[in-house]
Amino acid sequence: MAQDAGDEAEGGDSPDESAGDSAARNDVEKHWRDPGMYRRAVEYCIGVLVVTVLVFVAIQVWAGRREPCARTGHTYCDTASQISILLGPGLVLIIGTVGAFVATYRTWKRQQAWPIWQGAAWFMMTVTLGYLAIGAGTVMT
Repeated sequence: MAQDAGDEAEGGDSPDESAGDSAARNDVEKHWRDPGMYRRAVEYCIGVLVVTVLVFVAIQVWAGRREPCARTGHTYCDTASQISILLGPGLVLIIGTVGAFVATYRTWKRQQAWPIWQGAAWFMMTVTLGYLAIGAGTVMT
């Protein structure tokens, strides 16, 4: 009995604290195995990347068929085509990144395995910044 009172005083297994403490304990213990959530996050990232590639290809075809660039031999010869190839896929990636961070927040609010979505969001952020940085450097030259 004395040991039980000591456990409760130290924040042990008292019934009042166990409900609120379980979420904090799960957050610290890092038991985030949820294959279904992992699969959804991977499918989301792949979906965003596929849409990005489709937008890139559509802009590539559009820019290649434009009259101003047909005579120069360069696909991105003017400002309109350069901005389009940078911002079209870039906007898809930005929206996908924000969507992954929103999914992270929603999953966290439901007290589920939110680090899976956080990893997907940071992956999307890395791809987005890489595309925009490389694309901006290429367009500027």
